[in-house]
Amino acid sequence: MMKASLVSASTPIDRPQRGNLLNRLVKQAIIGRLGSLQYGSLTLIDADDCRRFGRAQSGEPHLTLTIHDPAAWVDIAFSGGLGAGEAYMAGRWHCDDLTGLAQLFLRNPQVLYGLNRGPGRLVSLVNKVWHALRRNTLQGSRKNIAAHYDLGNELFELFLDDTMMYSCGIFEHPHASLQQASIEKLDRHCRKLELHTGDHLLEIGSGWGGLALHAARHYGCRVTTTTISREQYELARERVSQAGLDDRITVLYKDYRELSGQYDKLVSIEMIEAVGHAYFDTYFEKCSSLLKPDGLMLLQSITIAEQRYAAARRSVDFIQRYIFPGGCLPSVAVISDAVARNTDMRLLHLEDIGPHYATTLQHWRERFMARLDDVRALGYPEEFIRMWEYYLCYCEGGFRERAIGTAQVLLGKPLNRREALLPILPMAEERAA
Repeated sequence: MMKASLVSASTPIDRPQRGNLLNRLVKQAIIGRLGSLQYGSLTLIDADDCRRFGRAQSGEPHLTLTIHDPAAWVDIAFSGGLGAGEAYMAGRWHCDDLTGLAQLFLRNPQVLYGLNRGPGRLVSLVNKVWHALRRNTLQGSRKNIAAHYDLGNELFELFLDDTMMYSCGIFEHPHASLQQASIEKLDRHCRKLELHTGDHLLEIGSGWGGLALHAARHYGCRVTTTTISREQYELARERVSQAGLDDRITVLYKDYRELSGQYDKLVSIEMIEAVGHAYFDTYFEKCSSLLKPDGLMLLQSITIAEQRYAAARRSVDFIQRYIFPGGCLPSVAVISDAVARNTDMRLLHLEDIGPHYATTLQHWRERFMARLDDVRALGYPEEFIRMWEYYLCYCEGGFRERAIGTAQVLLGKPLNRREALLPILPMAEERAA
């Protein structure tokens, strides 16, 4: 666990401090970058002055950022966006709207690009080496997954709903609860897979057993589900036992590469992000081999915009460094290409539910921040709390700006002949009649 700081995640820190010569020099360089802000506005406050950049148009973010410790300037200058996150963890700056700040910089990529270049290249190289050492080998994957998912089930129970789903929900109406959104997402998966009592469903990435429980309860199918998180494995088994579904659900503690057998249907919800670029081919080849000739696979994946994928592969951002080591977001094209190269499956349906993830993250963030006393009681220090606040806001902003999305991809084996998910449109002459 990280060393605790004296900073509260819920309130700004003390009055700003004055910096030394290095702080002031790098401050001027950063201010020069902020001068190119085109969309939205940012008011920047430190011990020396107050400056405003950009202009606030209707619907654009208007934010105030306060530098409490001038060392933040050096953090940002030498490590760019990653350094900004690290400085926030240390309590060196505060913003009145963290999610809006992420949106602001995504709308102004020229500013973000400028901040991520310069003296930070050496630090960036060090982070790349660190990330390369977190490759998702059989052993490395367990280590990477444990770094996040084995933080403690009690932590996740504080902000997730009763389904314990840690993935994008689907909000059918603006007033839908987080739990309603989770259930709708689970049911949509089952409906797309056309699950029935005779099916044997394989799930890669159990989470805490939410999908397996839903499918077995409401669709009567058998489920084999696997995870490499020890904490998730133990709680998923407990939940299955409590539900009286041991005869229909088998929970495994296995890497996807260690699986064998043939299944009617396969589902994987936001697990592919932990596979890693070097292993996408292996992942899809394995999934295809586990399906019967008429099988169906449903994949839900966080995706990155096609135009940003190559650059993202070459960099290490805050999420990869502190939240999901070894992680890599695919693009839709990367998924499609990997399927085409390594399987005989074909694309049947694709749906982007990305905007729903922004709402999901907002719910998680609000629930997490409302339970800070409980988080502290579990032994997590203030630096950890600020890291998680930053993580949730950072991701929410990315989804709101559509820099990242969430794809539900339905794939079918050659002998599958399922009906189209959407109704057949009438022919032109029928519409005219």
